Amino acid sequence: MDALLGADFWIGLLKIVWINIILSGDNAVVIALAARGLPAAQQKKAVMFGSGAAVVLRIALTVVAAKLMQLPFVEVIGGLLLLWIGVGLLKGEDEEEDSGHVAKQGMMAAVRTILLADLVMSLDNVIAVAAAAGGDMLLLILGLAISIPLVIFGSTLMIKLMGRFPVIVTLGAALIGWVAGETITSDHVMEAMVQAMPWLHYAAAAVGAVLVVTVGKWLQMRGSGEAVGARAH
Repeated sequence: MDALLGADFWIGLLKIVWINIILSGDNAVVIALAARGLPAAQQKKAVMFGSGAAVVLRIALTVVAAKLMQLPFVEVIGGLLLLWIGVGLLKGEDEEEDSGHVAKQGMMAAVRTILLADLVMSLDNVIAVAAAAGGDMLLLILGLAISIPLVIFGSTLMIKLMGRFPVIVTLGAALIGWVAGETITSDHVMEAMVQAMPWLHYAAAAVGAVLVVTVGKWLQMRGSGEAVGARAH
């Protein structure tokens, strides 16, 4: 109880919340992209379940993140996963679904996408959070729990903005591609190459952003063309 009243505890708590505000912007974009195609009621559930489960995942991940990131190719694989997620989110699903069962499946698919993306994107984030917590598990859990409504608010705001300004969807997918490129070049197997050519980090991020948008848009147009052809027949 004394620890809860100490200045160090509250300073640490503020640090964790602030770190999450700064580092969770891209996570809010992923959540918004994954949930944007669902009905309004399903959107709210997907955002809440996805955000809550992602924070629980971060708490568990904090225990092993530092060691996990020392393994070779972990971040390369994570970056490739993010590229795949970004393309899939931009491609989207334009089909209208009336069945409650299908809508539920859509919500669960959105939550799975949110968790998978958050797992990859949070590997380095949780290390910063764990450092701010200084080994205090109560501080860590409280800080991440307080962050849940912040991420939910950010995701809900992004969904509304995406509905009003569709270009934000493309920019969001480009952001995921950018993070994917950064993640790949952050892997230990790339360390010597990036040190020799520092520009490679930004070049890979830019290539990732362009790749996600290009492939995602191409798949989007191909899907629309096939749908029009099917209706014509």
